[in-house]
Amino acid sequence: MSYASLSATALPSGRFLSRRPRPLPVIVMYSSNPWAKSPLSRSSLMATAYDVEMNTSGHAADDVRAPGLRLSPFRGLRYVPERVGSLAAVTSPPYDVIVRPDGLLHLESADPHNIVRLILPQAITAGTRHRKAAVTLDRWIADGILAPDPEPALYVYEQRGDGLLQRGLIGALALSEPAEGIVLPHEDVMPHVVEDRAALMRSTAANLDPLLLTYRGEGDGAAAVVDRVAATEPLLSTTTEDGFRHSLWAVTDPADLATIDTELARHQALIADGHHRWATYLRLRDEHAEPGPWGLGLVLLVDTARYPLRVRAIHRLLQRLPVANALAALGDGFRVTRIDGPLSAAQEALAAAAAEGNAFVLAGDGAFHLLDRPDPELLARTIRTDRPEAWRTLDATVLHATLLEHVWHIPDAPEDIAYIHDTAAAVAQAERRGGTAVLMHPVKEEVVRDLARQGVTMPRKSTSFGPKPATGLVLRSLALD
Repeated sequence: MSYASLSATALPSGRFLSRRPRPLPVIVMYSSNPWAKSPLSRSSLMATAYDVEMNTSGHAADDVRAPGLRLSPFRGLRYVPERVGSLAAVTSPPYDVIVRPDGLLHLESADPHNIVRLILPQAITAGTRHRKAAVTLDRWIADGILAPDPEPALYVYEQRGDGLLQRGLIGALALSEPAEGIVLPHEDVMPHVVEDRAALMRSTAANLDPLLLTYRGEGDGAAAVVDRVAATEPLLSTTTEDGFRHSLWAVTDPADLATIDTELARHQALIADGHHRWATYLRLRDEHAEPGPWGLGLVLLVDTARYPLRVRAIHRLLQRLPVANALAALGDGFRVTRIDGPLSAAQEALAAAAAEGNAFVLAGDGAFHLLDRPDPELLARTIRTDRPEAWRTLDATVLHATLLEHVWHIPDAPEDIAYIHDTAAAVAQAERRGGTAVLMHPVKEEVVRDLARQGVTMPRKSTSFGPKPATGLVLRSLALD
């Protein structure tokens, strides 16, 4: 079947009719597996004439109707407060942030209906896990733990905490290939993770958690609707244990929906968090001759012109490489400086060194070791030259191409490398397991966006945008579409 995206246009009834945008001429640019010509996406990763039709802020030219973002209302599936008590007790972080077994157990023990039992079900085999999630979801719906909203809506979602206010729109987004230039990935994905997420989504026939996408809005239109709706009484509001306040409102007014649809049609979006789930959406859409609800995926769209995100690094845990071995293998390839102070001192040293060039901190032996000033000849031998300079000089590129592949000879496999968001947790796990934590410095958002617009993907898990949406506030059952 064709990989052209399904778009949606509003009907007077408020329902949305699928249609396909007109094809665009293409300009061939860089390709990078698995987004290009892989089981996850059979089309080459190419830039389109979309940017020819969009000005630098992402707005369509006045005389052209750009095939931009199409966000459809859906009947949200939500917890019934009277049945679960505290909404905070049934939510969780995104599945890939829960990396510690004790974190999983903590969430499971918080409430027997915590959403983690759906997104990370526990069983011996993968097939059993996915079937268990489907059975649990069906039982919760039958028992009235979860119930669908009475009519389709877009949802305004607000997060407040740690001196930050973020608002966005949750809806069912029409899927598109990277080649169409509408939704831009910036990271590679791991096929085994996509396979697991796809099996779970097939089994449950549900989008259990929204991806985080960003776009650059115009300051009115959709933003005005979001802020006006957020001034009213919310459907729900709860404070999670990290201190963030989460609130949700439904947008059902046809005029408001039309305003949002008109503005989003002029924009493209960057995947900030959820590359594996987006690849999963595309795979499952392709499995259906008539995609219907499978042609849409649950997302949170945030206008970063109004609500900038925070960008953090994702650290690596090299589970089979002791720190002593890692340091010995470096030779003269990097300058190594031992830091005996606390973690905060190591982070400060990393930030200072990263301002001058590639830098990392190794941890796991009770001390911290700053790696910086890599040998230019080593980089020239190990980093491919058919990529832009911004890609070649990324810390993640140097880590994966130079250190992991050529210096330490570590395969990018789950049993060898774990990806950990929390800095202290990465250090603690390395010390407990006798491995090496590689602490990273975050990349700038503008670098991520510029590379994505060129069709160049970064090494997987290069960035962590946040705050991430809480999982469990609103689900999308494809059976309700």
